[in-house]
Amino acid sequence: MTELRYTLIADGRSDRRLIPVLTWLLQHHSSRSIAPTWADFSVLPSPPRDLSSRIAAAIEFYPSDLLFVHRDAEAASHRERVDEIRTAVDPLPRLVWIPVVPVRMQEAWLLISESAIRTAAGRPRGRVPLSLPPPNALERDFDPKQTLYNALRLASELSGRHLDRFKVSAAAYRVSELIGDYSRLRGLLAFDALEEELQSVLVTHQLT
Repeated sequence: MTELRYTLIADGRSDRRLIPVLTWLLQHHSSRSIAPTWADFSVLPSPPRDLSSRIAAAIEFYPSDLLFVHRDAEAASHRERVDEIRTAVDPLPRLVWIPVVPVRMQEAWLLISESAIRTAAGRPRGRVPLSLPPPNALERDFDPKQTLYNALRLASELSGRHLDRFKVSAAAYRVSELIGDYSRLRGLLAFDALEEELQSVLVTHQLT
């Protein structure tokens, strides 16, 4: 089976959590085996700062068939962030790339599975209410990172020093690995835009 290699340029280290999401999408739209890479610029002698430089560095040090460029929407609109990425990519006309712009942050996409959150927190049979937002309200959560972290702390059922030692960021990454089906994200503006763009790019560049 032909391999499809992709590289993710993310806003920050924690945004590596997008890799299971992107891999799941590719597995549903391509028959190739998927080989993901996260562009870790911290290992370079002079890490690039601006987006254009990071894209150029990814091409040089993390060559692949497909480049995902991530920016959280945060206070900007989805379209504004996509345009920002497009401006950085335009000088590289032969680059095969896809924008990844969750609204508002990528953590919103990890709030779809209560069972994954409980398992990542070490209490798969826990019963403490987590008060997770319904999927159709995820893009209206102004701080999904805090919502996810709060849910993980609640799900852990820890307190005192044990809760202080709980590595919530590592648990959040585990959530992304434990979610086996991201189809519940369909219907969200940002996820639908990502899937539509991915389908188009895979067909155009014969990567299916």
